[in-house]
Amino acid sequence: MVLRWYTVVIDCHDVRKQAAWWAEAFGWKTIIETDEECVNVPGWVEPDSIKDLPWERIGPGMVFVPVPESKTLKNRLHLDFAPHTSQDREAEIARLEALGAQRVNVGQPEGPGWTVLADPEGNEFCVLSSRDF
Repeated sequence: MVLRWYTVVIDCHDVRKQAAWWAEAFGWKTIIETDEECVNVPGWVEPDSIKDLPWERIGPGMVFVPVPESKTLKNRLHLDFAPHTSQDREAEIARLEALGAQRVNVGQPEGPGWTVLADPEGNEFCVLSSRDF
């Protein structure tokens, strides 16, 4: 038996706004949108494009659910994203900041190979150095 990484669930106050932000930030699309849940999948995903893929090779989606409490501490789990070597990493960071991401300090060392950002509700994620794999 093989389990599939199905989704990343993000707690937030405004599920529609958070889902729209992440969809814009990463070129994904929202396929379910209610006040109680929004679901994002990669922009290329269509039922026909994944029907022939093995179950365990289908990548995860993102689910946004409402919670009443605010975020108070550093995330214990965060997402890492990397631009391709053909992309301008600093331009990607600037684009995310223009969309509303903010640079944050979570105690990372000086001069790391990553930049820590937070989405509009304060959830941390990292933009790593450019990679080709």
